[in-house]
Amino acid sequence: MSELATSEYLIILFYNPISSIGKQALAYATGEGHDVREVDILKYQFTGTLLKELADRLNIPIEGLINKKHPEFEKYKDSNFSDSDWITVLRENTELIKEPIAIRGHQAMFVETPSDLSRL
Repeated sequence: MSELATSEYLIILFYNPISSIGKQALAYATGEGHDVREVDILKYQFTGTLLKELADRLNIPIEGLINKKHPEFEKYKDSNFSDSDWITVLRENTELIKEPIAIRGHQAMFVETPSDLSRL
């Protein structure tokens, strides 16, 4: 069973409330009248299963979930980690998750600009 139950009528937005693009994406989605379930990545307790499912939905490897521009990434940049190692890093350092991630139904995307949400 999927840990990430989705609906065509709901946008799930994984975002960092400190990030300007995260706040803008949330404002855009709610402003457009979409039903939005907000997931604050700094407070959410991610499971390994959910991280794997997010990567699968985005069609990327687990390592692709990492925000390599985040200052905290410096201590991991030369690591040759397995998927399970990266899952552990992301579960312990949720601020390293590249965001925002929007999911609607079976579609998922990294949001680069708020208007990207119109493609979901």
